[in-house]
Amino acid sequence: MRALPVSSRWCAALALTASLFVGACQRDKAKNEAGGSTGNTPTITVKDLGQPGPDGVYDIDSKDILARTKFAPSVDVKHVLIAWDKLADVYGGRMDPRAQKRTNEQAAILAKTIAAQLKAAPDRIDELVKLHGEDPGAAAGEPYQITADAPFVPEFKNLGLRLEPKEVGIVKTRFGYHVIERMTPPPPDPLESAAILARPAGTETVIVQHVLIGWKDVPAGKQRPLDPRAQNRTKAEADKLAQEVLAKANAPGADMAALMKEYSEDPGSKDSGKPYDVGPTTGFVQPFKDLALRLNMNEAGLVKTVFGWHVIKRVPPPPPDALESADVLARAPVTDKCKVKHILLGFDGLNAGDERGKKRTRADLDALVAKTVAALKKGDKIEPLMKELSEDPGSAANGNSYDVTPDAGLVAPFKNLSLRLNVGEVGVVKTDFGFHIIQRTE
Repeated sequence: MRALPVSSRWCAALALTASLFVGACQRDKAKNEAGGSTGNTPTITVKDLGQPGPDGVYDIDSKDILARTKFAPSVDVKHVLIAWDKLADVYGGRMDPRAQKRTNEQAAILAKTIAAQLKAAPDRIDELVKLHGEDPGAAAGEPYQITADAPFVPEFKNLGLRLEPKEVGIVKTRFGYHVIERMTPPPPDPLESAAILARPAGTETVIVQHVLIGWKDVPAGKQRPLDPRAQNRTKAEADKLAQEVLAKANAPGADMAALMKEYSEDPGSKDSGKPYDVGPTTGFVQPFKDLALRLNMNEAGLVKTVFGWHVIKRVPPPPPDALESADVLARAPVTDKCKVKHILLGFDGLNAGDERGKKRTRADLDALVAKTVAALKKGDKIEPLMKELSEDPGSAANGNSYDVTPDAGLVAPFKNLSLRLNVGEVGVVKTDFGFHIIQRTE
């Protein structure tokens, strides 16, 4: 987060006041929670909300902005999410404690108050996200990049893409009220690979390896521990090291896994050399995706994110594992929408944490996969086998299917196989969670 214009002493006093007067009337509680009026910011009351709908929920959407026919192809936004008690089921037990005690009326007053504060002082967005926001993904202070096909709920995208820079609006989704501000993107760092970033982005999933290099003042250092090497490194020192690693990554015959082991500070890949699948909707920070999707094969580039410098190199896909359905994976996709069910199986070298997978040898896995695939091809129902064998906690017990589209929030290998299967056909693919025996059902 950037420096806050409101003193921390005032914020602490406000929080204490709100906690002491939980039983006060709803309007006063909402006013206190939002900090009341600031300067020329009006105090919002229930009279400013209009009448609630038949469901008792206030409609405070920015209809004037949503009615615009002009919209941007891509915007960066930050938002303050405000939920209320009746939305608990949507959150599945992960609702912010503040929202659990808040009525819709209180939420609407708070959302309109925050919007008024931002309209008066747009630069307060980081302060208000930190003070009130209930989206954990927004807490790091990085904006979200919205495009028409980005994996956000439609209402959020519809408003975000219609905002002008520094403009503020409100929209309701199933998660609550979103007070959204469109940001002005910062200028690129002079060291970033500008020529690569100027290319059109690819639309296919690519495979990359990367070296992460941080420094002592990197923004993400406020949210997570820094690698010991980065704790005393200056930005200038990080700049120099990143350029050196980039030159090594682009050298003929470069061994990215070795460079990652020597230099990288990404705990998820530095020791293993693990490659990442990156597609237009993959859940990586946007600058990382922007560079990855523009790289040519075996080309490396440099980009900066909230986590530091990333030396990213596009690498060829690994050869299929002997268990994978290479013939199916070699096809072009046969559909862009399907339903599948799957059985996830791991072994001691790759698993999703299930104790069965942790104790299974690779030889045992090979035999179990072959036996299970044969049973399915013979006509056995997949649901009993899911309940008996699968290590996917989200579908094993209830036999749930997954909806698969190119932009579904599923790992790329799973989608790649699913969209190449014919109805009723069975295939096997490997992901970071283990081996998936997938049957297309629709």
